[in-house]
Amino acid sequence: MTDIEVAQRVTAKHIRDVAAKLEIPEAQLEYYGNVKAKLPLDLINEEQVEKSNLILVTAITPTPAGEGKTTNVIGLSDGLTLIGKKSVVVIREPSLGPVFGMKGGAAGGGWSQVIPMVDINLHFTGDFHAIAMANNLLAALIDNNLQSKTKNLGIDPRTVIWKRCMDMNDRSLRNIISGLSGKTGGIPRETGFNITAASEIMAILCLCENLEDLQEMCGNIYIGDTFDGRAVYARELNSSGAMAVLLKDAIKPNLVQTLEGNPAIIHGGPFANIAQGTNSIIATKMGMSLADYVITEAGFAADLGAEKFLNIKCRKAGLSPKAVVVVATIRALKYHGGKSLDTLTEEDLDALERGMPNLERHIESIQSFGLPVVVSVNAFSSDTESEKQLIYSHCEKLGVPVAISNGWAEGGEGCVELAHKVVATAESCNAKYSPTYNLEDAPLDKIEKICKTIYGANGVVLSDKAKGQLNRFEALGFGNLPICMAKTQKSLSDDEKLIGRPENFDIHIREFEIAAGAGFIIPIAGSMLRMPGLPATPSSENITIDTEGTIAGLF
Repeated sequence: MTDIEVAQRVTAKHIRDVAAKLEIPEAQLEYYGNVKAKLPLDLINEEQVEKSNLILVTAITPTPAGEGKTTNVIGLSDGLTLIGKKSVVVIREPSLGPVFGMKGGAAGGGWSQVIPMVDINLHFTGDFHAIAMANNLLAALIDNNLQSKTKNLGIDPRTVIWKRCMDMNDRSLRNIISGLSGKTGGIPRETGFNITAASEIMAILCLCENLEDLQEMCGNIYIGDTFDGRAVYARELNSSGAMAVLLKDAIKPNLVQTLEGNPAIIHGGPFANIAQGTNSIIATKMGMSLADYVITEAGFAADLGAEKFLNIKCRKAGLSPKAVVVVATIRALKYHGGKSLDTLTEEDLDALERGMPNLERHIESIQSFGLPVVVSVNAFSSDTESEKQLIYSHCEKLGVPVAISNGWAEGGEGCVELAHKVVATAESCNAKYSPTYNLEDAPLDKIEKICKTIYGANGVVLSDKAKGQLNRFEALGFGNLPICMAKTQKSLSDDEKLIGRPENFDIHIREFEIAAGAGFIIPIAGSMLRMPGLPATPSSENITIDTEGTIAGLF
């Protein structure tokens, strides 16, 4: 069965019964039908947060063969519940861009899914819409000010960096010229669109602690310069109050359930290759307030999502995971070992051995933070016993616990071995993580530490444009902000063709962006874009709905 067929076979519990597992009173639920609810921020209890066990799930470098990170996150939480632990999974919301583009649905897979799967993948509770509207309100206010005769701030249209956004892959909107309707159409200028997941408003929502914090961060957004070179911020347009009002419901995490009826909190959805790639601080802290184990994920591999989870999110929130699970598949490791996609189901111990350095690199990256690692091998029917034994032996040599995860086929039952090893690892961890860099380090030093320590690069090369931008941001007082790398997810390097564990490479920074509201500097490596395009055959071509309202093709 496809993932959507599995999800449609399960009758969901009423959301009040799911909430009862976390001891949330029914009066605290803001219902969105019978199987979804918003949760109020006052459920966060900082004392309980300190006592809870935060488990981060990351992965090896993604390949077309897939790794199944979200499937492992959900299966692990269900597995922990089966062994008697009070657990909740806390993950991101899917973006419509990948759903209709390359990836399809993003709510787990097989018997390790969150439901209602269709709702979660399509609009959900409207959070992405609210984020886009807050983003676009600021864009409208900027253009309105440019043509104002009474409140004009003297903004130079050529310097405005704020773009509009929409939650869809649409490459034709990356770069546009707006305001072409004469005097009534505003001031003509070059601008464009980002995908909603890459909007700074998304980053702000996922890094704020409450409504007051949200409003202040929205006001700190840097939008451009005046003609005389003075920096202009969103607060000067008196925009932050209205933006926060548009986000008043989106700031509340969403409660749903796994296929096994266990609680799942889903909130926020920044991409990890162009943003911080983790769910909100609010959702994570809420999960930690309600459960003894919180299983969360960071997008793509450890070089992107996990690095940002630790150096950006955990730094701001004051959190530290008790264990990090690195997800790998035998198929993907063989791909990193040079085996072609059409032969990955064939046993090949040599290719598997050649692919192991990619796994090793990510293990080393996590260990550089001073955190313990557990390897989860996401199982496929084509995996052979000899291949499984090779991974076990390899991880044993590295001194890292490893478990086969059968969550896709068996749900929580298939993740019990993994659950036991995660608990043992978490219970023995007494250390707090150590960040890759200090905020007091110069921005270029921070970037070099990430590139050398996490990617294994030799160094960093800045374009002339990037050098000028970085000097400008430092002059504006942003030098002490953390770094949010924008880099391909397909390689440890900035060249997506370099699979495995590349060596003797530099990271080339094309340009910089600043997210002063969210609070980080964004170096853009290689050809990364903040508005993706659709593939030649989009996933949308396979999605249908019949006269009874039954949806098919949503993976």
